[in-house]
Amino acid sequence: MLAGKHQFGDIDGTRVTFVEKGTTEERMKFLKELLEHNGFEVLVKEKPPRKEEDPITYDVGVTDMIFNPTIWVYERKLKTPDGRIVTQQYWDMETEDTSPQYWENK
Repeated sequence: MLAGKHQFGDIDGTRVTFVEKGTTEERMKFLKELLEHNGFEVLVKEKPPRKEEDPITYDVGVTDMIFNPTIWVYERKLKTPDGRIVTQQYWDMETEDTSPQYWENK
């Protein structure tokens, strides 16, 4: 989900800006599709579970070192695959509807 921090690191030896760390497979696929549609090179690293019963999680990063998801969402720079503007609710996978605006949050 959106956070103001801009995290850097590497995935398999390539420097990345982390979009999210420790996310689910469903979330990872959503972010990968959305970001690749917007022209970013997306790298994903699978993180093995700490305990057997824990789920596998993923770190998602982009090779664009100045990318900050919070800025891109609030500046309305990201587009959905069908051309609509990505809102915070869409980014957070709360709704497919992109008409709600961040100032309408309740």
